[in-house]
Amino acid sequence: MQHAIGSRPFHSHHRVFRVRRSINPTTLRCAREVIIIAVAVLLYFMVRGLVDGREAEAIGNADELINLERSLGFFWEPSFQDWALEWAPLATLANWVYIWGHWPVIAATLTWLVVAYRDRYPVYRNTLLISGAIGLVIFTAFPMSPPRFMVDWGFVDTVTLQSQAYRVLQPPSLVNQYAAMPSLHVGWDLLMGIAIFRHAPRRWRWIGVLLPIAMFFAVVLTANHYFVDGVVGGAIVLVALTVAESLHRRVPLWSAGAGGTQHVHSRA
Repeated sequence: MQHAIGSRPFHSHHRVFRVRRSINPTTLRCAREVIIIAVAVLLYFMVRGLVDGREAEAIGNADELINLERSLGFFWEPSFQDWALEWAPLATLANWVYIWGHWPVIAATLTWLVVAYRDRYPVYRNTLLISGAIGLVIFTAFPMSPPRFMVDWGFVDTVTLQSQAYRVLQPPSLVNQYAAMPSLHVGWDLLMGIAIFRHAPRRWRWIGVLLPIAMFFAVVLTANHYFVDGVVGGAIVLVALTVAESLHRRVPLWSAGAGGTQHVHSRA
């Protein structure tokens, strides 16, 4: 009897150990990263409350940007959108890229990186967090109305006009409607493009080049951003990437070594 009673803790501990070993380390890493990114995205969306009641300021800032572009001779956004609206397939393609070429692409690329390149993944995750933090500061300090709200200039909200998918994915009640500057649609797609170009097989690198270019034109053709928004968004991400690369060299951000993909997989 004493032997039977005394053996129970051992069997219980053994079962717990087996359960722990049965959990795939990759699954644990992915779950942790999903939580980190989800919290960051939640904070990103919560900034909406900080710009409520500042619509007039956001429209005024948009007017100033339009006047700046006009003075520099490249306020081409209305002409570009007119061109897209005259050729329906182009407008449809721009909508599709804007809707499905951002969050789904980011989620897929980060998942691929955390599984296949976990030694390099922290660089891109931290670049997202750093650039997102910079973006939040700008959104709060300098709210700006997107072109689709500037109807006096002839802009049309093609995403809402031709599709309800994006407004379902990101309901206006949850999204900061006055976050035109900077365009993190462009910036974050540029980051995903850099990751794909650096780490994907050579035959897929064209995707990394095409992705940010397609998104840049999509945000303009759908009247969600101005040209300058895309340029600033890309610049912020490049600065954030430089910082993240520097931190990665100096601070151990991941338990795996700095070896190649084969080394990482052998540790998984």
